[in-house]
Amino acid sequence: MSPAHAALAAMTYLLAKHAVADFFLQTQMIYRQKGIYGAPGGLLHALIHILLTAPVFFLFPGGSAGLALALLAGEFLVHYHIDWAKEQIVHHYGWKFADRQYWCALGFDQFLHGLTYVALLWIWLPAT
Repeated sequence: MSPAHAALAAMTYLLAKHAVADFFLQTQMIYRQKGIYGAPGGLLHALIHILLTAPVFFLFPGGSAGLALALLAGEFLVHYHIDWAKEQIVHHYGWKFADRQYWCALGFDQFLHGLTYVALLWIWLPAT
């Protein structure tokens, strides 16, 4: 597999796992607690994400085990804080599902998560 094809396959994996973790595995507890800093729901949500990200390091060889652990820790922190910040903004302005601004905030949140995966793969995958 060429490096370009490996990068595309890895990105496809990460986007699919993101959809599963953010939508199919999201529970009422996770949804209600993501905006409460340090609450179990938000922490569990970020943990689910990194557990589902971990296979990408086996499926697409790149860096070392230490680098993989550092990238997982980074994803945990970034994912948690993107979600928490989005919830803070939505709550501050009182946006609800019916509001256009809510969906713009959710879309921006998803965009930032996608950029996180671009950065993760940029660091992980070989340059050639």
